[in-house]
Amino acid sequence: MKPIISTLKDIYPDSQLAAQKQRYEKAVQSFREYFGNDGEVRFFSAPGRTEICGNHTDHNCGKVFAASVNLDIIAVAQPTDDDRITIKSEGFPEDSISINELEVVEAEKNTSASLIRGVAAKFRQEGHRIGGFRCYTTSDVMKGSGLSSSAAFEVLVGTVLSHMYNEGQISPVKIAQISQYAENVYFGKPSGLMDQMASSVGGFIAIDFKDTTSPIIESVPADFEKFGHALCIVDAKGDHADLTHEYASIPTEMKSIAEYFGCKHLREIAKADIMLNINLLRNKFGDRAVLRAIHFYDENERVGKLVHALKAGNFEDFLGSVKESGDSSYKYLQNIYANSDVTHQCLSIALNVAENSLHRKGACRVHGGGFAGTIQAFVPLDDLQQFKMNIEKVFGAGSCHVLSVRPVGGTEVVL
Repeated sequence: MKPIISTLKDIYPDSQLAAQKQRYEKAVQSFREYFGNDGEVRFFSAPGRTEICGNHTDHNCGKVFAASVNLDIIAVAQPTDDDRITIKSEGFPEDSISINELEVVEAEKNTSASLIRGVAAKFRQEGHRIGGFRCYTTSDVMKGSGLSSSAAFEVLVGTVLSHMYNEGQISPVKIAQISQYAENVYFGKPSGLMDQMASSVGGFIAIDFKDTTSPIIESVPADFEKFGHALCIVDAKGDHADLTHEYASIPTEMKSIAEYFGCKHLREIAKADIMLNINLLRNKFGDRAVLRAIHFYDENERVGKLVHALKAGNFEDFLGSVKESGDSSYKYLQNIYANSDVTHQCLSIALNVAENSLHRKGACRVHGGGFAGTIQAFVPLDDLQQFKMNIEKVFGAGSCHVLSVRPVGGTEVVL
């Protein structure tokens, strides 16, 4: 395959080109100040992602519709011969791992170092070449925003290894699978594959994870502005700390239902199996597990409806599916607030403010994993200024982010 190498113009909107060039130049300066002035450097970028439909379906081999966004992590990088990967991220301590010590380190879980070690380990397991490098990174993917900063970081590390040591020949799908492995096994979070796939592949993509070793990916070009709407992400200022158990409970409960039927994932059985045995399943696994399984099947079907509407240019039906996704996430998936902390319900407040601001127009829903963080809204352009004002009255200046979809996933960059 041809290595994916992009220019700034390929990645960013024209209105951002000057600012992005300055951003990269500043990152070079920071690299030189931290690592020294010797040698040529190379540039890499991996985007955040937005999930549009398919909330918590990927970990049970479901369907999703997602897109990469114009917020990204960039790296200034340089190969080394010391068998170490050293990454200094702006605002964070240095992470450094030896590529000769790639076993899981229990004390390292939930850290960036674990992600670096996990990506390098899986590269080697898959028979790909690895080597040392040092890099300086800076990110405008808001941490805890539901835009998947961790997936972007994993994809960035994989993209650097692909281009520096494998001539850019590792496919975006393979980099995404390697990244998910790092997050699951080394970091310790049982995520699905959607976040990494959207960041690595880029653009609007519909993904069917029925076979996670060979997912079906379809590019679905779309321009929300042509439909008179902006895509917004609202930062509700929630704290993701100590919520891993809440996220983990969703795939655990869904898979417990599947295991009753002798399967690993809900995708292997039908919704009819659930409904025919609903009382038995309620008694054995509890109502929430059953409701979450029902959400999976309905959300899977909804992805197909939403993609069909978008292809046909039927934006009202598209918005209807977005609303249905949010409604199902609230009532059945139940990932809007943590049951362990019912006094803090920032996403519920954000959804209420958004719905009142939209006046039955547009659409809004939970964004990302849920429980804290962000909501997503499709806002009519004529109402955008007032919508932002209403949101920022509650959550503060800069809490409403207007995003654009970027056509390129993880990539090497030439300035």
